[in-house]
Parts: sequence; structure tokens; C-alpha cells
Amino acid sequence: MRYLPKQSDDPNVLIGTETSDDAGVYKLSDDTALIQTVDYFTPIVDDPYTFGAIAAANALSDVYAMGGTPKTVLNIVGFPIKKLGSEMLAQILLGASDKVQEAGAITIGGHSIDDQEPKFGLSVTGTAHPDQLYQNVGAKENDVLVLTKPIGVGILTTAIKRNVVTLAQEESVIKTMITLNKVASIELKPFDVHAVTDVTGFGLLGHAYEMASGSNVTFELSFSDIPLLDGTKDLAHKGVIPGGSKSNHRWLKDFVTYDETLTEIDQLILCDAITSGGLLISMPADDAEKYLSTLKQTTNTEATIIGKVVAHNDTWINVKK
Repeated sequence: MRYLPKQSDDPNVLIGTETSDDAGVYKLSDDTALIQTVDYFTPIVDDPYTFGAIAAANALSDVYAMGGTPKTVLNIVGFPIKKLGSEMLAQILLGASDKVQEAGAITIGGHSIDDQEPKFGLSVTGTAHPDQLYQNVGAKENDVLVLTKPIGVGILTTAIKRNVVTLAQEESVIKTMITLNKVASIELKPFDVHAVTDVTGFGLLGHAYEMASGSNVTFELSFSDIPLLDGTKDLAHKGVIPGGSKSNHRWLKDFVTYDETLTEIDQLILCDAITSGGLLISMPADDAEKYLSTLKQTTNTEATIIGKVVAHNDTWINVKK
């Protein structure tokens, strides 16, 4: 999107292509802003129903990361109907539909094409008050950084494709991916929130870099405090690392300083390309403790404080042991 010229001087475009935010936002009135996003990808699990649910949770997450409420959904489908049959497609759509209903939104249509490789996703429209939007910039010095889901999703889904994952590990990563960021977003409302994004394809460090550089601050992360899905380290040491994670690591090499005790495997885990990850939040420490206490009462997430925000120095991200 950075290669496109500015799309409009319309003052109602609150968030457009000029930033790296999770969705676009258009002001409809003094009380209502329209949030729009779209996401789709190829299957990352074998079960079609589960694939549809993951794709829906992933797309809906962008609206939650902006502080919005999903309202309507359009399905986007590429599918070899003659090769795989209509029943499999129906299961994908059902998985997505159930997750959309869980979000309190409604599916109102979509579009499909014949494609040799299955692809599925959603275009999601949500709403929020224009004064209550979250953005992925605005992190402030002395904030702490909260992560609401464990990382390692890319590594474990790659292990699923290679058939080297245990049943417990597969169930764990699927549960992580299909869990909506709905509660994590709603429970943020009472607190002083400075910046929010969801962790997806660019990995934890990729999205942290966007937030830190956009806010002109430095993030100090503690590797030992970052929750990992069970099996992540073992699989990574066995070479089960997706290409996207390696690409993220190469992209970020000039922006991240790692503690000398952290191995390349550790670094790749932090750069792991994620599907339907959690929220990364910059907020004051007192509010973060209250927020985490509330989440523990309402969810089973592994949300935790993983670092802090300091004045910008010679790096954007400093990862300590």
C-alpha cells in the first residue's frame, strides 16, 4: 500500500493507507466510525470446518485490534469445486459462520471463484466511536507491553503440515487460533490504552517494530516472559520453521538487538509468522495489572506483560534474556 498515492483528502478518512494500522477507518458521524478490513489465506489445517473458523477469527481480529465491534462479513472464496466437492466448501463456510455468530456479527454475502488451490477469508466491517479507536502507534515511555496469546503458531502449524506434531500440540495451537480477540478487546475499554495491534504474519517482533517505530520509542522485551505454545522450542530446534518466519528475521535484522545469550532459534521464534495471534498492547503499568486480573477472571488466556517502553535509543527493539 505504501506505493499508492494518497487516496483522498476527505477529512472523514480517519485511518487510511498512510499508516500500518490493522484496518481502515471512515467517520460516518460524530458518534460512529466504520472499520473495514479483509484477510484470506490457504488452508493451514486439514479439517475444513476448523480452517473456516481460524480464517474468520483471524479476519475479525483486525476490528478488535482497532477497538471496534464487528457487524457484517463477506466471505471470499477460491475453491476447486469439481476436485474437492461442495461438502468440503460447506464445512469451511459453516466453521466461519459459527465464529462470526460468536463475534455477534452476521454474514451477508460474499464472492467465489474457481481456483486450483483452496483459499478462504473474510471482508469484515465493524464500528466504533471515533474517539475510542485504537491504533498501532502512540506507545509512550514508561508503558508496559502486554501480549494476550502465546506465540509459536507458525511453527506448530508447519509441524501439522509435516505430520510431526503431537495431538495435544495440535489441539493447543488450534484452540489458540480459533479464540476470538473479542474479550481481550472489550476488557481494554475501561483502561488508558496507548497503542494496540494484533500479532499475525509479521510475527511478534515485526508488529512490535511497527508499533515502536511508529511511536518513536524503543521496546525492551524479556524473552523469558514471552509465552510460547508447548512444543515450539523443540520443533524449532528440529528445523520446523516456516519460510515466513525466516523472512521476518532477515527483514528485522537492522531493527532488533538481541541479548548475546539468545540463539538464532530463539530469534526465529520471536519472528514466527503467526495466524490469528493475540493483541499486543502498550499501556501504563497499573492499568496493565488490572487488565490482566480482569482477563484471568473471564478467559483462560496466557496474557502477560512481556516488556516495557523506553525512550528511543540506538535500536527499535531490544530483546533481553
